Amino acid sequence: MPAARESLLDAACAALAHRPWSAVRMVDVAASAGVSRQTLYNEFGSKDGLARALVHREAERYLAGVERALAGCAGALDRLTAAAEWTAVAARDNVLVRAMLTGCWTEWLPTPPLAAAPSAATVPAQRRADVPLPAPPDFVRLVRDRAVAALAGPGAAPADTAGLLRPCELAVRLALSCVVAPPAAGGAAELVRAALPRHLV
Repeated sequence: MPAARESLLDAACAALAHRPWSAVRMVDVAASAGVSRQTLYNEFGSKDGLARALVHREAERYLAGVERALAGCAGALDRLTAAAEWTAVAARDNVLVRAMLTGCWTEWLPTPPLAAAPSAATVPAQRRADVPLPAPPDFVRLVRDRAVAALAGPGAAPADTAGLLRPCELAVRLALSCVVAPPAAGGAAELVRAALPRHLV
């Protein structure tokens, strides 16, 4: 039931705008999505399963946005600045993305453990959500590696990508610094542009 699952995740996400996760009730999420509570439990198994699925979906959406940003420009520096700007905007607009990138979870948010959850789920999408969730250092690596792949192009040998690792990681870390402490003027893209030209060939 992919449509019902997405509706339930949307309803759970919307509920976070009005109340802390501890006060979000499964029956209310189901009602908001227009499905039965049994359908919710069939999809996610429990409230913890719903939380894992929600965090997993937002992580995937953030990373998909990184890939779109990296593909939307021609030059290496433009690609890195676009990815940095997307990171800052995504974290500003989505509290779950901000928590995932910084590791700063508040009592308002669901806080599923990062380790894999024992999964008895029969729904394949939930089994995928029960895998380990990425921690902030994982996001640095995931975004850096996507940036390296985008800049190097398809089929690039490891020797061809070695020189891209440091500037790509620096761009990611500069973007994350803007998430934690937004600059007084300019934004993540401006910082990346100022810091990286000498590193890129």
